[in-house]
Amino acid sequence: MIKLILRRVIVAIPTLILVSIIVFTLQKLLPGDPVLTLAGEERDPAVLDYLREKYHLNDPMPVQYVAWVKQVLTGDLGKSLRTDVPVTELIAQKLPVTLQLAAMAMVLALIVGIPTGILAAVRKGKLTEYGANVAALSGMSIPNFWLGIILIMVVSVQLRWLPASGYVSPSEDFWLSMKTMLMPAIVLSTSLAAYLMRHTRSSMLEALGADYVRTARAKGVSPRNVVLRHALRNALMPIITLVTLLFGELLAGAVLTEQVFTIPGFGKLVVDAVFNRDYAVVQGVVLCVAVGFIAMNLLADILYIVVNPRLRHS
Repeated sequence: MIKLILRRVIVAIPTLILVSIIVFTLQKLLPGDPVLTLAGEERDPAVLDYLREKYHLNDPMPVQYVAWVKQVLTGDLGKSLRTDVPVTELIAQKLPVTLQLAAMAMVLALIVGIPTGILAAVRKGKLTEYGANVAALSGMSIPNFWLGIILIMVVSVQLRWLPASGYVSPSEDFWLSMKTMLMPAIVLSTSLAAYLMRHTRSSMLEALGADYVRTARAKGVSPRNVVLRHALRNALMPIITLVTLLFGELLAGAVLTEQVFTIPGFGKLVVDAVFNRDYAVVQGVVLCVAVGFIAMNLLADILYIVVNPRLRHS
């Protein structure tokens, strides 16, 4: 297990370097000058020169990149060009919000998607399977922002069951925080549950047609144990991969949902930083997301071994 983790970490280092180079280079190619935004309306030439010197914007791009990497290796992601707040502090403020939203959405998707996929595979060719497929296609087709607006109008405005927008920290009021984040989590979980249902169904159909399942049935094993103990255990491998990748995407892909429900999370931080040409924030956030994806892939490898003990000896 330790050797596996070490190998994955070593492989991840070139990936992080490549991601940092791509982000740093492409960001510099964006039109606009962040110094003009910082200098205000008057834009005194002396102020412009001072700001460019302060943030090393006059240096060649390779020099800027090397200086930034040295800062990152010491745990310093720089300061926001707009607010002069350390990027690590901004990430520490916004990341827990998006993590809470992503975790709630993933839990809802798992509760709905996997059982529905199992049921669709077991009831293949029957009305249950067709209904599950229709629901999955609908979940993948409905845009998140549209569903969010409809839920706000119906659930919050008309029925007044849940808050329409905003965010409350769980440390302040746990139940109010859950109620506030429930609708955004439902919106995000809709498409996730649909993807999980489709992949679970496909994996289960393949597992149910395997020789070991036919052997278990021939030995008189109950249908319940055949499905849950024999087929599902082997069908979980591709599902684990999908879940970890989808969770990584949620960290950076909840932008529209956060905008609709006015949630001050990671997505809003990225959007504001891009529009304000806040290079340090964008670089820090993207690097954090890349680390998150790598961590999710590492978690998937570990879960493979937990689910399938035979991999421990391979």
